[in-house]
Amino acid sequence: MKIKHAKTGLFLLLFLVILIVFLFKNGKYFKSDSVEESQYVKIENIDEESCLNCHSNTTGYSEYHNPELIGCISCHLGNPNELDKDKSHHGMVLIPGNLVDAAETCGKCHPNELSKIENSLMTTNSGLVAVDKYIFGEADSPNYHYHIKDIKYSAADKHIRDLCANCHLGAEKKEFGQITQMSRGGGCNACHLNYSEDASNDLKTYLSSEKKVVPKFHPSTDIFVSNEHCYGCHSRSSRISTNYEGWQETMLNEEEIKNLKGYKIVEDKRVYKYIEEDIHHTKGMLCIDCHSSHEVMGNGKKYAHEEQAVTLQCADCHFKEKPTTIPYDSLDAESLLVFLHRDYKHTDKQIITVKKDKHPLVNTFVDSLGNAFLIGKKDGVLHPLNPQPDICSRDNAHQNVSCATCHSSWTSRCIGCHNEFDENEPRAFDLLDKKYGTGQWKEHVAEFSSSVPAMGVRSTSTGKIIEPAIPGMIMTIDKGSYTGKELGTDVSFHRLYAPNSPHTTTSKVRNCKSCHSNSATLGFGKGELKYQINNGEGKWFFTSDYALNPNDNLPEDAWIPFLGETAKGVVNSTRLDFRPFTVSEQKQLLTVGACLQCHKDDSKIMQQSLINGIQPLLNKLSKKCILPTWE
Repeated sequence: MKIKHAKTGLFLLLFLVILIVFLFKNGKYFKSDSVEESQYVKIENIDEESCLNCHSNTTGYSEYHNPELIGCISCHLGNPNELDKDKSHHGMVLIPGNLVDAAETCGKCHPNELSKIENSLMTTNSGLVAVDKYIFGEADSPNYHYHIKDIKYSAADKHIRDLCANCHLGAEKKEFGQITQMSRGGGCNACHLNYSEDASNDLKTYLSSEKKVVPKFHPSTDIFVSNEHCYGCHSRSSRISTNYEGWQETMLNEEEIKNLKGYKIVEDKRVYKYIEEDIHHTKGMLCIDCHSSHEVMGNGKKYAHEEQAVTLQCADCHFKEKPTTIPYDSLDAESLLVFLHRDYKHTDKQIITVKKDKHPLVNTFVDSLGNAFLIGKKDGVLHPLNPQPDICSRDNAHQNVSCATCHSSWTSRCIGCHNEFDENEPRAFDLLDKKYGTGQWKEHVAEFSSSVPAMGVRSTSTGKIIEPAIPGMIMTIDKGSYTGKELGTDVSFHRLYAPNSPHTTTSKVRNCKSCHSNSATLGFGKGELKYQINNGEGKWFFTSDYALNPNDNLPEDAWIPFLGETAKGVVNSTRLDFRPFTVSEQKQLLTVGACLQCHKDDSKIMQQSLINGIQPLLNKLSKKCILPTWE
């Protein structure tokens, strides 16, 4: 029996060896004709892909995604061993790069980038979901982590589905064509898909021929990201993309702006008014000149809000004394790829790194004389990176004030927003599931406008920082309308300001009065803020431009009462670490504002206060100086 079993085992072993050798020599047998059953990897000889029998002489690919290097199936999958059209297209992905299939397409070559993207806020929308649930009273903090794909159908979730869920990378791109102002999501395509004019024309021919004329020009997948790629999502909410270009959204329609200069209509028919563009935009700089792949795709960590994920600071390029740098040979793999793709030549120079997390800005360098430059990614123009002005570097009074607070010329404002659920809406569109249903949240906005940014205080582990703020959520929510109650019987009111990055940077700073004696800046809302001296006594008075809101008896656009504080327990910010000025802080600011009624910004005494602070000057007042008295 033992001999018989031994012979049987030897025969089986020999059979397996022969089978393995046979299959190894005929590698195609490892492949199934169904991608769903077994995913393909790059075949040994890409020249043997059957794709090229029909799609020969196709051009337009980026240098690093040429089929001569990576084949066709690396991106499109399918069956490269079949000549029959239907069989060869089995399991094919026509628009690769959507997150639903990115692991089998883009992620095969770029697994690290895909891992980062999957955890990024652009994919999870965690902050958006968190704040919405917080405001609806469905969470006790705006700092919990969420993923937009996991939301259900609570009142807050349905609100997100109806009004907000369009702008996330998981939204699938299902139609051919370039990225436009109307594009949302698309995974890797959202940033990396580019159509040349030839490719666009070829696509039109292909579609008009009922998909019979095979295109000869392929769109390119590359790192040449334009502002158009960012626009679709970032022209919503705080309107960063439009602000950057100088445009403020209005509530006007096409008919109302006929023959008017300074207005434009964007693709989704919103009407914009020109205010003032960001200085970086005037110089032709793109969003990605500052916000590199390390920030845009994330670092793989999960963050609650965007300000935590953004590590770049103005001072990284406009440094105080000298920038933080690294040599070319210390670049990480991701940065090195970008450097090579863009064919940069400054391998012998130091490259600036972001101080906060050390990621390199590969389009920058410092020459042998210590002069720093940025290479514009749009046109290759060399931009000198000027150090901070002397006044910024020696100013001790404003060390806890962010650059954007002084250097932003304007920001958007949105007030008087009312949200209610219309259970009878017959064509309610779910932005997350991309399907129609019945019943939809509707938003009614009273006013879009602009002003210099308000100021708020962020508490950090290292101290307090003054940052720009906007009245982003002064609104009512008729929560009862979602649960079937009569309209107006269960309504919550919210007066919430939000931290903001205006992206309307100017080289010229706002004047001192615009911070120290501007009612909107201080949080009181727009109006007339006056300092009056009567009988040797100085007092501040404020008259609002807006009527008082009956919900809390504050002006419609205010954040806090004039020389007052929000009632204890009332939430007035979209962040737990961001708040308006306390009464004590308001008085400090208005004291300087009183001095500015007589002393000009550039006067010797006010310039001296920037270095030594205001207190030493208050200790030796002239008899003519009348400081405020406070009731």
